[in-house]
Amino acid sequence: MEKNNRKHVRTKLRAAVKLTQPGVGDFTLHTRDISDSGAYVFCEPGSRAPVGNVVEVQVQGLPGGDAPVVRMRVVRLDDTGMGLEFVDS
Repeated sequence: MEKNNRKHVRTKLRAAVKLTQPGVGDFTLHTRDISDSGAYVFCEPGSRAPVGNVVEVQVQGLPGGDAPVVRMRVVRLDDTGMGLEFVDS
């Protein structure tokens, strides 16, 4: 059984996000859940960044204009997507 090391409560949330991998391109993905420290996004193998890479993420489709672009680090990969943590600017 895998140990749960989470420090923040995860909240289920399906939201469209644009994930930008520098040098690779933009991908439209969907979140599974979010927390104060990060998010999990569903993605196919071709849109996954390696663990440790920093990507830019922007929530799509919010009323009132564009959401801010945030920097996130890939912390884990699995069969359905990747776990991301917020990176301090």
